[in-house]
Amino acid sequence: MNRELMNSLVNKVVKVDRGGPESRVGKVLSAHSDYFVLLTEEDGVVYYKYQHVKSITQNSKNEMPFKVRVPKDFKYITGTDFRAVLNQLRHNWVKINRGGPESVEGVLEEVFDEYVTIVSDKEVIRSAMFHIRNVSYGLKPDKEKEKEHENNQHNSLF
Repeated sequence: MNRELMNSLVNKVVKVDRGGPESRVGKVLSAHSDYFVLLTEEDGVVYYKYQHVKSITQNSKNEMPFKVRVPKDFKYITGTDFRAVLNQLRHNWVKINRGGPESVEGVLEEVFDEYVTIVSDKEVIRSAMFHIRNVSYGLKPDKEKEKEHENNQHNSLF
């Protein structure tokens, strides 16, 4: 995967990887030098590193299930590269690697060239930068506002 391909998929709903714990369906928000940003229903904003993505699936009839309406003023963190994003996420609760045995959740304390430090409960975890496939920090569009907006649109029809 690369930036050129992912730029062509911005604002489209895709499935990242075919299956397994890292697979997610979401809307591509943006593409950058070594990562892209995906908005998912389950995890909110997820930052995927290109080098770890095995496949991207797009439904030719645009029928992939995704029910989150993204507000025009929806803001999320971006950076020149994946490391810059991690630096902006310092001191925030993050989840690194969505599933499987290497999934880690906690406060991102430090970001170094070779690894990151995460504090989770009574543990200090150092995770190799190379093995970080993706990271999320739980930012999601407000579902209550979304429902309220839908109700207002429905009521205005009558």
